[in-house]
Amino acid sequence: MNKSSLKRKEFLHAMHLRQVQNVLVDGGYSGVNFQLDVASNLNATVQVAKRNELHRFEVMPQRWVVERSFSWLENCRRLWKNCERQLTTSLQMVVLAFLALLLKRF
Repeated sequence: MNKSSLKRKEFLHAMHLRQVQNVLVDGGYSGVNFQLDVASNLNATVQVAKRNELHRFEVMPQRWVVERSFSWLENCRRLWKNCERQLTTSLQMVVLAFLALLLKRF
């Protein structure tokens, strides 16, 4: 295991992602390499919510969860453009945006 992957694992464990069992993703993350990385780093499976191929309206199972999450993130002005220098900063902004959404509900 190289140094960068060890740092990544430590970072994920620090974020309490050990509890994740299934990762629901958009069709853009359907590659085998991504699935292998998720399996090795999180010990989780990847479930792809694909769009309708026929270009007509049809409710797709679990797709609404992905679309709803993206629409919630679009309300945060700082996430509109990626101006951060480090990937961890962008990740923390997404986490803070979802945290703000959760706190509004209570």
